[in-house]
Amino acid sequence: MKLAIACDHGGLELKKKLIEFLKKNGHEVNDYGTYTKESCDYPVFAGLAARAVQSGECERGIVICTTGVGISIAANRYRGIRCALCGDLVSARLTRLHNDANMLALGAGIIGEKLAYEIVSVFLETPFSGEERHARRIGLIEECPKDGKN
Repeated sequence: MKLAIACDHGGLELKKKLIEFLKKNGHEVNDYGTYTKESCDYPVFAGLAARAVQSGECERGIVICTTGVGISIAANRYRGIRCALCGDLVSARLTRLHNDANMLALGAGIIGEKLAYEIVSVFLETPFSGEERHARRIGLIEECPKDGKN
């Protein structure tokens, strides 16, 4: 699977380890930064990865910051992106089954390396259920106006 990955300075070390893990497991990884520990703005890197998924250049994306919260909010600003912040295996599985999430956010300061590997594996291996009620709800999300006006 072709994946987009990005982080801010707080997620850099985990991103490096995940890239190795993903490549070792046969995935193609496009790294959208950041590449140094220098303080940076996570919305920039979330946007680069989100645009790669949005355009179809990458099938799914992974974004990482210290908590995962800010970078997930930034990624979700892009139409068609359903970025889920997951810190456990159940959430990773259900967000794919029910929400067809196409991006995963991780908090490098919240979860450890081994749990991150497990969450990513479950996220990538779990298909969307395709159930009508879930597809309908995703459609309703996609219809939401970005400006908040009806």
